[in-house]
Amino acid sequence: MTTVTLGPEGTYSHRAAQAVTDDEISFSESVTAIVEAVADGEAERGVVPVENSIEGSVTESLDAFAEYDVAVVEEIITPIRHALLAQDDSFSLVASHAQALAQCRGWLDEHYPGVNVEAVASTARGVERARGDADIAAIGHPENATNGTELKVLAEDIQDRSSNATRFVVVAPKSERSEAGGKSSFIVYPDVDYPGLLLELLEPFADRDINLTRVESRPSGERLGDYVFHIDISAGLYEQRTQDALADIEDIAGKGWVRRLGSYDSKTVVN
Repeated sequence: MTTVTLGPEGTYSHRAAQAVTDDEISFSESVTAIVEAVADGEAERGVVPVENSIEGSVTESLDAFAEYDVAVVEEIITPIRHALLAQDDSFSLVASHAQALAQCRGWLDEHYPGVNVEAVASTARGVERARGDADIAAIGHPENATNGTELKVLAEDIQDRSSNATRFVVVAPKSERSEAGGKSSFIVYPDVDYPGLLLELLEPFADRDINLTRVESRPSGERLGDYVFHIDISAGLYEQRTQDALADIEDIAGKGWVRRLGSYDSKTVVN
């Protein structure tokens, strides 16, 4: 089984993928490309980040789920420990993924005020840049410095909050969508707009005592002010209350569509 995730080797996504498979792992530098590969049958699994406890949702992932019909089959919660890596402390630029830079913004402002920053495709790509250029530092997992002799760990745990964690999901072909699991995700595109619409979309869950763990809107791309809603709940699609709630949602979104990404269980991986 081939699993594809964000690369190159050594990213936090790679670490999450290693926690769910012992099979071959290949790499992409685009979340959209990962989801597309699974939807098109080019990969059996994809592991992508969807949410960070500091910076919020990974919007590229949400948009890819709306564009490509795939299943979510597992959730992985990974505490994120960032370290500052460089050949020495004479660097003038910090290169890392935009999320990592944002998660360490306060620490960098305090310890390296005015340092230049550059967003790259992944934390591992920033590490590669730092290995090849003494003027560049990277933000990544501390173990990234041990994979070679060029880099030193200048500081550990530089994330602005110790509770920093990222939520990853494992995506699979839509044929593997499951109704079993403690959590479920789906996408709603009502294709209508009127006062009280969002309230109507939420009431079926409140009426059945279903907890919503995330509700987020993303532009549909059809027209300005038109939105797709991403919803996660603490209930399985196998439950009658969930089925009844979704039946109400499908009636409300009769002019649009509802995509059930599936039900799944969650685990926390410390690495």
